[in-house]
Amino acid sequence: MLDDLDRALIHALHIDGRAPFSRIAAALGVSPQTVSRRYRRLRTEAGLRVVGLPDPHQAGQTQWLVRLTAAARSAQDLAHALARRPDTSWVKLTAGGTEIVAVIHTRTDTGHTRTDTGHTRSDAAAGNSLLLHDIPRTSAVTAVSAHCLLHTYLGGPSNWRRSSEALDTEQQHVLRSPVAETSYVPVPRRVGEGDAALLLALQKDGRAGHGELAGATGWSPVTVARRLADLRAGGALFFDVEVDAGLFGANTRALLWMSVSPARLERVATTLAGHDELAFVAATTGPTNLVAQALCRDPADLHHYLTRRLGSLGAIRTLESSPVLRNLKAASPVLSDQARAGHRAAPARGRT
Repeated sequence: MLDDLDRALIHALHIDGRAPFSRIAAALGVSPQTVSRRYRRLRTEAGLRVVGLPDPHQAGQTQWLVRLTAAARSAQDLAHALARRPDTSWVKLTAGGTEIVAVIHTRTDTGHTRTDTGHTRSDAAAGNSLLLHDIPRTSAVTAVSAHCLLHTYLGGPSNWRRSSEALDTEQQHVLRSPVAETSYVPVPRRVGEGDAALLLALQKDGRAGHGELAGATGWSPVTVARRLADLRAGGALFFDVEVDAGLFGANTRALLWMSVSPARLERVATTLAGHDELAFVAATTGPTNLVAQALCRDPADLHHYLTRRLGSLGAIRTLESSPVLRNLKAASPVLSDQARAGHRAAPARGRT
């Protein structure tokens, strides 16, 4: 379990994932050396990682929440294979280990690429190859359903509340107050193709220094700093914190697939986004048009949430709960070093 300083540091990173240790230390009332040591320990022992991610809409991406059913002997290998791909995130084993749930990132734009045969195909179709070709040809998969994520009410830039309850209002103000390190005024920008190297580096480590990012992009450190400021100012880039929810006492996790009438979907989703038990709420396509992830202490706590809080919302017509047995990949499309080592150790018979 985490102590008070661990929780405070994680909350600080939720507020500003790239805040210097000196600034975090000022808010927490400890030395920068203490913050640095604690951050390194949490990275090693708790899998803590800050990752920089583009806003999918501004980056021309569509996100699909895919449910795959496979034979028990193949599901884990298939899940590992999906997790190794650069176009997936949030890969989970659910439902007794026979179901895999993953977010697949595809292109939304309609540019065209010439194939080897001289024909052209849309870039969006090329980016959908995992959905259209690879998964259907995987013999281990016995059922597939794909749900396009239409709108996220909780998740992404907005984090799970129970992981950000450690700092008081004054401490949060210190971290949120802008620091004028230069006279440069950010100009809001959208993510472009020229940002690919920068985004890849930030997906590996959102706290990478300007010098390291300059080496990855071929830009100068000043250019890197300005581009980061511009993308953040426009909401095109945000920073997420990956950490095991079990360290906060959430040992029972479940995906909730709900059906709500369209006229009442917005109100129900907004209500659910205010529930402390939920870390993710999104509207989707498909027979179930609302999905959420619940993080609870134990099965009894989940039962209480489902019967008392969700049960009081009469607009929810149907509800399917699917327990999450294992998280193989979190928010970033790039695996952490620890997760990559774990996947290398596992056999990979699934073809994706």
